[in-house]
Amino acid sequence: MCELLGMSANVPTDICFSFSGLMQRGGETGPHKDGWGIAFYEGKGLQVFHDPAPSCESEIARLIKNHPIKSKTVISHIRQANVGSICLENTHPFTRELWGFCWTFAHNGQLDPKLFELPLTHYQPVGTTDSEYAFCWLLGQIRERFPQRPDCFSDVIELIHCCADQLRELGVFNMLLTESEYLLAYCTTKLSWITRRAPFGRARLTDAELTVDFGEETTPNDIVTVITTEPLTDNEQWRKLQTGELIVFREGVQEPLSRCFGHA
Repeated sequence: MCELLGMSANVPTDICFSFSGLMQRGGETGPHKDGWGIAFYEGKGLQVFHDPAPSCESEIARLIKNHPIKSKTVISHIRQANVGSICLENTHPFTRELWGFCWTFAHNGQLDPKLFELPLTHYQPVGTTDSEYAFCWLLGQIRERFPQRPDCFSDVIELIHCCADQLRELGVFNMLLTESEYLLAYCTTKLSWITRRAPFGRARLTDAELTVDFGEETTPNDIVTVITTEPLTDNEQWRKLQTGELIVFREGVQEPLSRCFGHA
């Protein structure tokens, strides 16, 4: 299957360290060699890189690893193809517009062909993956229920949770989703997360010979949460999501699902 990587932070932060570990799993330390992509938000603006080549061999991936693009919300994906050919249009993450926001989605898992019987409304897939079809259906459900962005964003999150549960009935549905401010993670099988905040310590990658002392790279007020399919470090305590669990982060902090969120 594929692997996911997401980041939510309270200050613009680069993801070079985490991405250095993830890209090695794209054909070097893992079998996910069928393309990769990453999306960075700057406010409502979105910068996206895709490459159908293995991330461990990609010059674009090396650029991302070495060039500190700073963002408060990031979603990345490395692909092991099961539905759809290996090509640019089938490379995650996928993006669509809703309410004047660029929504970004990445999926890990395989869904039953019955997925393609779900009716699509406002959004159509460009490629042939089950993942992009699921995203188009999910975002269409949100737009049908909420033609305008509601003041109470928790209602949207509740709908997304219901739709994710429905998709989970069709197979494995691990998901990262954002509209720039809120980063949502939904788990069927594997997702883990960690929040780094003061006092910061050292972190050591599992898939590359790289150790970082975050105390030297951050300020005492920084909060950074990383979400990934499998933990990227071997000397930190990661938390695992449970099957059917949805969690939401805003500026690096986990949001209680019962809380009513305001406009961005």
